[in-house]
This record gives sequence, structure tokens and C-alpha cells, in this order.
Amino acid sequence: MELVQTPPAPARPLVMGVLNVTPDSFFDGGRYARRAEAVARGREMAAQGADVVDVGGESSRPGASPVDEAEELRRVVPVVEALAASVRVSVDTVKPAVARAAVAAGATLLNDISASLWPVAAELGVGWVAMHMQGTPADMQLAPHYGDVTAEVRAFLLQRAQAATRAGVREIWLDPGIGFGKTSGHNLTLLGRLGELVVAAGRAGHRVMVGTSRKRFLGAFGTGADRRPRPADARLEASLATAVWAMAQGAGMVRVHDVAATVQAASLVGLPTCAA
Repeated sequence: MELVQTPPAPARPLVMGVLNVTPDSFFDGGRYARRAEAVARGREMAAQGADVVDVGGESSRPGASPVDEAEELRRVVPVVEALAASVRVSVDTVKPAVARAAVAAGATLLNDISASLWPVAAELGVGWVAMHMQGTPADMQLAPHYGDVTAEVRAFLLQRAQAATRAGVREIWLDPGIGFGKTSGHNLTLLGRLGELVVAAGRAGHRVMVGTSRKRFLGAFGTGADRRPRPADARLEASLATAVWAMAQGAGMVRVHDVAATVQAASLVGLPTCAA
């Protein structure tokens, strides 16, 4: 039996910066819809320490509608091309044609919420992030349901990773899909039992990526006297707390909007334990 070798771990967990070149993403939609603004933001995140900049041209927020392939290509490819010389770039897409065009422009990682693009990753010789999602962005939050959410997510991701390994993909990340077809309770359970996924992924030679940044379920925490949920622009503290938790549980990468603060936190998480 061939043994799968896990790539050497970096000095700290990796930080993937979110760069949505869309008009309708839930937090930064419209801020970086123009090429010049998107490229400037990508370079800023690289300067802040982002290990990967994740360029996405189609919103996957709850209720989002699909984007035409030609429009997604128009949004994504020029930005990837401009950034690829200075930072590792991933493309956040579910479309094979967009994935191929982005890789041709310099992307080396496919961030795939559909967990279906491993044949493309194998064909192109690039890395692949497989995410779990119940349903589609348009309907995933209508009535999410599971028996054991952790066990079901883990089984799904390991099955997809096995298929990708057999196809020849050498770099595979597993993402439990926080907020993608999950209630707040499901999200918290997945985070609380994240170590189980990390161990299972590690045994197969893979790593785990987690994205909680600014997501809706975080708005319920620390709401103050009026008990109103916090909007996306008031969820930094909760985003950092969950990113640190994920890293402490063994996640190898976190996907975030707030790169500078998260890189600093990741550096602390990555410090060796020393006796006083």
C-alpha cells in the first residue's frame, strides 16, 4: 500500500485573504468590484502577511444566484493575473472553465465550495480545497438538517479527498463549510469537534481549512443590552476568536477578511510552547 506523505507543516497556520470581486458578497460586496481596487486590496493583503489571496467572482452568500460564466471570467481573470507574481492566488469558483482560466492566469489553488472540481485540479496539477455544503447558496439555509453533523461532514470530505487522491491531486485541503447549509448549532458543533476532522484529515495526508470570518452566526455573540444581532462590520472580535480556536484545534489555514489581525494571531498560535 502506498503511503501518503503529509507536506511539512509551516511555522504558523496559513492565512487566506478573501478578495471578492463581486457587487453582492455579504461583507465586502462592491468594494473591490473594479480591477484597480481589487488588485490594490490583494497587494495590501499580501503586504499584511496573507499566504494566499482567494479571488472570487461569484457570491456564495445565502440566497445568492449563480453568475454567468462569461461575467465571472471577466471579473476574476485580470485580477488573478495581476496578483499572481507577488502572492499565491487561489480562485473561488465552481466552474471548470473559470478554474482553468484562472490557473492559466497564475492561480495555483482551486477553492471549491461544490467539492466537485478535483478532476480539474488533477488535470492542471494544482491544489484543491474541498468544502462541504448542504444544498446550494440559493437554498442552503432554508432547512439544514443532519443526524450527526460532524460525522456526516467528515465522511463526505474524506470520500471526496480519496477520489481526488486517486485522480492525482497532491495538495488537498478539507473545509467543513461553516455557514453553508448549517444552523448556528451545527456551526458551533463543527467548531467544537473540529479536532476530529483534523485528525482524520491528517491520517489521510491532508489538512483542514476553516472559514468563519464575519459570518452571520457570529452576530449572535456579545450583542449587548439590546440583544440585537451584530451586523457583519461588527463581527471582527468573534471572527478572530473562532479563527484562533480553529488554529488551536489544528486547522492548517483560516480564510478571513481581516488579514493583518489574523496573521498576528496565527503567529502567536504558531509559537512553540516554552517553560517559564
